Amino acid sequence: MAEGFRPAFVEVDLDAIAQNASALAGLVAPAELCAVVKADGYGHGAPAVARAALSAGAGSLAVALVEEGVALREAGITAPILLLSEPTPDGIAEAVARRLTLTLYRPAAVAAAQRAARRVGVRAAVEVKVDTGMHRVGASEDDALAVAGAIAASADLRLTGLWTHFAVADEPDDPFTATQLARLAHTRARLGAAGIAVGRVHAANSAGALAHPASRLDLVRCGLALYGYSPVAGAGPALAPALSLKARVHLVRTLPAGEATSYGRAYRLPRAGAVAVIPLGYHDGVPRALFDGGGEVLIGGRRRPVAGTVTMDQLLVDCGPSGDVAAGDEAVLIGRQKDDAIDAAQWARWLATVPYEVLCGIGPRVPRVYRGGPPS
Repeated sequence: MAEGFRPAFVEVDLDAIAQNASALAGLVAPAELCAVVKADGYGHGAPAVARAALSAGAGSLAVALVEEGVALREAGITAPILLLSEPTPDGIAEAVARRLTLTLYRPAAVAAAQRAARRVGVRAAVEVKVDTGMHRVGASEDDALAVAGAIAASADLRLTGLWTHFAVADEPDDPFTATQLARLAHTRARLGAAGIAVGRVHAANSAGALAHPASRLDLVRCGLALYGYSPVAGAGPALAPALSLKARVHLVRTLPAGEATSYGRAYRLPRAGAVAVIPLGYHDGVPRALFDGGGEVLIGGRRRPVAGTVTMDQLLVDCGPSGDVAAGDEAVLIGRQKDDAIDAAQWARWLATVPYEVLCGIGPRVPRVYRGGPPS
């Protein structure tokens, strides 16, 4: 188990990350694999994941925040890092100083990037994001032409890419993905007609990379698939989940049939038996709704139901009448134990959400322990 006073931790298999990166890089070649390591590597730990992915075929990284890019630079990572959203003016200045690749889509941000690059004395790399129908961030087609033109005309900036993000790529039969690709291609063609070279062009997230080969273009940005989960059932290579969430049973008490447990006394024992206390709770990313959805925990290789409302620091598990569970036994909330496994996709079904939220939700006070991976 991990060192620390509380016997609970996340175990990250860096060999699984490398295996997934290698499989994805091989699948999408000659497109480049960009490893998306935002949200602290989807809860796995961004620097360790980045090193494993880069060692196994990823050519670059992507993050959401300037702070995330800075953390990677301070960890000694020198690979290209793309910011997926346009920062504030102060964030733009820091990104330029840290040699991060900016994503821009507003004229004011282009001006801020020019000023920052001039102060630092570099030609800053910039990509333009086009809103092709997701309607979150990005420039309209007409605005993208103006933004890209201003970047291309600047002596302080380099236009290195044009890209978009898919809204429904995880629904392979939805024609809107093809519509988005066509809109991106049309924007690229208009820029070319204006004499503006856009550099690399990319659109595919994990779902696009796996289920829409035409979307791979020059680069694919893989997040969820890198961590071992396919957003499209049956698409792409076999992937290995890299994260496990484990703890040791804190204590076990025997209760009579009909006794109720935890806040609200919402769970009643159907028969006399043992209830185990696990030292993880909703502050650690084990939602209260896990009980409502029928969540289970592996102890001794058997699935045991969550027995009552998950609390901030602890949860209860009904271990039945057999008396085969004791304090100190390993409890696996996510991961494999003996012949069974519970993964983040199973949690997503219990919680009526997506594996992304499950993985990213595991809190920072749970230590990360790494197995395997490239030599440091």
